[in-house]
Amino acid sequence: MSLTRRLLRRRTVLVGGIVVFAFVLIAILAPLLEPYPVGKISGDPFAPPSAAHWLGTDQIGHDMLSLTLDGARNSMMVGFAAAIVAIVIGGTLGILAGYRGGWGETGVAGLTDFFLVIPSLPLMIVIAALFGQTIYHIILVIGLLSWMGVTYVVRAQVHTLKERGFVARARSLGAGDFHIIRRHILPHVAPLLVAQTVLSVATSIFMEAALAFLGLGDPQRISWGTIIQRANQNSAVSSGAWWAIVPAGVCIALVVLGCFLVGQGVEEAINPRLGHAHVSPRFFRRRTATVEDEQ
Repeated sequence: MSLTRRLLRRRTVLVGGIVVFAFVLIAILAPLLEPYPVGKISGDPFAPPSAAHWLGTDQIGHDMLSLTLDGARNSMMVGFAAAIVAIVIGGTLGILAGYRGGWGETGVAGLTDFFLVIPSLPLMIVIAALFGQTIYHIILVIGLLSWMGVTYVVRAQVHTLKERGFVARARSLGAGDFHIIRRHILPHVAPLLVAQTVLSVATSIFMEAALAFLGLGDPQRISWGTIIQRANQNSAVSSGAWWAIVPAGVCIALVVLGCFLVGQGVEEAINPRLGHAHVSPRFFRRRTATVEDEQ
């Protein structure tokens, strides 16, 4: 069964893909969907949800639906851009380390271990504070500190691929390393990179929200993290204005959940044994019935 058919048969992938695609579409169409201009005061401070403001207003009087839609555009941009940075760095190092081996692999493993033992969030806080609170710096900071897991996964996969018969045949026919990596290694690693990219998107969005909540987000742009941070700073919870925090928090949770479902489904489709990593009663009964039928 092809990888595409295995993916389409998994409901978790379909549900997660629909959720992620919906938020990507919302981010793209945000300027057209916003009922009020983002910088326009359109109501009273912390006005509750109503027909005029479906999600209420914030501490100044800005429409929360407009802020949430505009925040989707920036949060999704940070998530995908930082994930691409992490995948490019982690995927490149993982392929080179797994394929070449030797001192190159030792060096990459040492560099990866060095970054893994450093707490990511405190280091992100320091770097973001030093280099400035622009959205582009935040993307680079998150991407440069999120590639280590990708490197480990890709390196392990390449280790198994380079011992396959088709790689040995290509090498015996005189194919160079670049040709083997491009034509034989990369196509087999690509689905794994897709799964890691989707998971990295979720991680990046969550990290951006954490940085923004700590006051290190881009002050010139609205994101889900900055919405929560400003509402918390202006005592939205103690004022009873739950609508100033909940919509952005729900959006973050849904995107993270959707990315997790897609990434987990792709990984299980690549390696079907991951789907039976746990022993469930249903799986045990099915296996028992199969054995009895064979007997």
